[in-house]
Amino acid sequence: MAQPAPNNDMDLRRAARHRANHKVIAESKFHGDQTIHIVNVSAHGFMIDDNQVFERGDRVEIRLPVVGRLEALVIWTVENRAGFQFERVVRLPDFLALLEHVSPKLR
Repeated sequence: MAQPAPNNDMDLRRAARHRANHKVIAESKFHGDQTIHIVNVSAHGFMIDDNQVFERGDRVEIRLPVVGRLEALVIWTVENRAGFQFERVVRLPDFLALLEHVSPKLR
């Protein structure tokens, strides 16, 4: 009996997410430069909680600590939240170093 092909979207969704509290400028061809607030991040992408202009299918370029410039695609929007998928996967050592910069600090 044939088994169903794995769903790559679900595989990406299962990637571990880490809380973040980091503002960056998203450069967009259609929307110009927008300051966005990243609230969670994974090696595959990130989520923002202050979306004002981005729609599914929009592309942006951001600059993250350690990782540098990355292009990302908006894959979903709900109210003022939006999810972005990186155009390339961030390598594990770089991702772990990135978390040191973008994760909320414990008080």
